[in-house]
Amino acid sequence: MKHKTIRGYIRYTSKKPERLDQERGREFFTITTQSDGVIVMDAHCEIDDEPNVIRDVVLAMNPDVSPIDCSVRLSVGDQYEGSGWFRFEKDYAECEMHNRNDGRVTQRFELEKKVPWLQAHPIVGDGLLMKLYDLSKGVGKQFVTDFMLTSPDHRGATGPQFFKMPKMSISYHGEEEITIAAGTFRARHFSVGDTAGNLPEEHPPYNVWVTADDNYLFLKAGVDGYMQTHYELESVEYFE
Repeated sequence: MKHKTIRGYIRYTSKKPERLDQERGREFFTITTQSDGVIVMDAHCEIDDEPNVIRDVVLAMNPDVSPIDCSVRLSVGDQYEGSGWFRFEKDYAECEMHNRNDGRVTQRFELEKKVPWLQAHPIVGDGLLMKLYDLSKGVGKQFVTDFMLTSPDHRGATGPQFFKMPKMSISYHGEEEITIAAGTFRARHFSVGDTAGNLPEEHPPYNVWVTADDNYLFLKAGVDGYMQTHYELESVEYFE
């Protein structure tokens, strides 16, 4: 094959004392890297916490993970919530969306520079997001600016439609070996922060571990604060 595909399963659990290690959702994904370097992420996400969320996302990215196009379909509380299609050019971004509350919505934004990232909310995508950190500068903190979300909700349970995000930080803490359900991996440890004032509700600190290679495959993550959630790669297959 001229392309390579990674297929896997991520388990969502709680770290709250009253629900410690109880399953609260799951995600099935594929990441295909084409011969031209384009990355296509396909993720089916399920959150069991009420109102439950079912989300299907197909997101195509350039090698630098800047978005090309994306489709999202969303159900909340076992009811259709909305579906949307997003497209990006260097000087504009557009969206066609239908939502059960707002009906049909068209959005278009003129851009001064290309959008570096589209946060469409699959957990596996949080691994690819870490590609935006320049490792040549070593351990430290860097900022990502002027990117977009398909929903400002922490669970991605609204819209889908464009939400502009002025900035956030990615901190790199170095490499370490970790053992998770899917095996033992050499990993890079990152964390995401500095979202205060940019979201309807502040996102607690978020730590993410990815493979220490060019795949940036999501391995595990945890959200602190009031959320106290944990995400872990349960199984993975490689096809080349």
